[in-house]
Amino acid sequence: MLLSKYFHTYIFSCCRSFAYLTIRDRLPEILSKVVDTVHRHKNKFFQEHGQEGVEAEKRVISFLSKLRNELQTDKPVIPLTDGLPDSELWNQYLQQQKALLGRNERPSWFKSPWLYVECYMYRRIHEAVKQSALLVEFPWFQSKKQQLFFYVIICTTLKIIYLCNILCSIGFVIDAGKSPKIKELMPFITQISLWGNRCDLSISAGRDNSQKSSLLASLEGLKAFILVDDSKSVWSVLLESKKTKAEETSSTRVDIILDNAGFELVTDLVLADFLLASQLATEIHFHGKCMPWFVSDTTKEDFDWTLRVLQADNHFWMSNCGIKWEGLAKKGVWVYHEHSFWTLPHEFRDMAEVAPDLHAELQKSNLIFFKGDLNYRKLTGDRKWDLTTSFHQSLQGFHPAPLCSLRTLKADIQVGLQPGQGEQLTASDANWMTNGKYAIIQLSAST
Repeated sequence: MLLSKYFHTYIFSCCRSFAYLTIRDRLPEILSKVVDTVHRHKNKFFQEHGQEGVEAEKRVISFLSKLRNELQTDKPVIPLTDGLPDSELWNQYLQQQKALLGRNERPSWFKSPWLYVECYMYRRIHEAVKQSALLVEFPWFQSKKQQLFFYVIICTTLKIIYLCNILCSIGFVIDAGKSPKIKELMPFITQISLWGNRCDLSISAGRDNSQKSSLLASLEGLKAFILVDDSKSVWSVLLESKKTKAEETSSTRVDIILDNAGFELVTDLVLADFLLASQLATEIHFHGKCMPWFVSDTTKEDFDWTLRVLQADNHFWMSNCGIKWEGLAKKGVWVYHEHSFWTLPHEFRDMAEVAPDLHAELQKSNLIFFKGDLNYRKLTGDRKWDLTTSFHQSLQGFHPAPLCSLRTLKADIQVGLQPGQGEQLTASDANWMTNGKYAIIQLSAST
């Protein structure tokens, strides 16, 4: 039963359950920005829907203002009422939280696990959309993500051109098992996707937090900040899958559980392209959110929009990659998946029970890359694990396939460090777990 597992979760994560300062400061700011975005589109709503559009805007703002007040004053967490397919699972989860607290306590914003209430806030924002059918397609975070994308394109055009140039030059087919060139490039491309994860609008409450330094020029210097680097083991897993594929004449599948749209998504597409060009994979499956989530998380709209923008770019290499990637998507070599589980509060160890169809889909993979902090928090249950706890142990049985976390550290959870490594980091940098300066390429290959 899930309830018995959640009891363990609650006890073990109690150090992370009371996030008063974080909730008070960051989440209300995000809500305020959403309210401001809606209000600034008031004239657009009127032009498209007349007075009904204005009334819809008022209802949504009223809903979000009430939500912000609930959050800031530690009101009880309440059930969802929008009737969407996932609302029952959310409400069941709330009942489980109530059962853990006992009869005299109710889950509230300051007295619930941080991971739960943070996800709950974004789901309540989505519920606000359902207050009016007229605004059901309103892009809460889309304009911010697209503005940031264009800003990053301006600041990082040379980076993206260089990345695309590398990919377009790998037009030859080489046996990855015998090619030192591919073996040398694999860690390089993986690190590009890794450091692309520094972009995260939820951390900055929607403010620009983009890559401003020269990513490519900095890769060599950034190696010292990779606390766990399982790149060689990732290579071995992919190489073994390639050999198995050759023997069985079957496909080699890599899945990427996406994090942020914008520049990070481009770096993930570069990784995907490289895996195909090097024949380390024959198909790539991307997994994104089915609704706007954590401000900058990738949705299908972001994915398709990015391909269109790259295709339309004036630079040959960028346009060429956009056209190529669009072709891969149309051929089914690249496959984009949406599933409601990614926007539920559950940690991933519950996937087999809560979303058996998704779990079965991931079991088809030869290697799964999980990008970013939120995925890492859900992989590990967002618990206060000892820093030397093995990554495999922290997954608590979740292992549909070999999996690798690519993450820059922006949340105070980490496992798999060497004895004394955490203490040394704390002595030199008290904020090493949250400032995005450090990163991991962390693999769990055993089942």
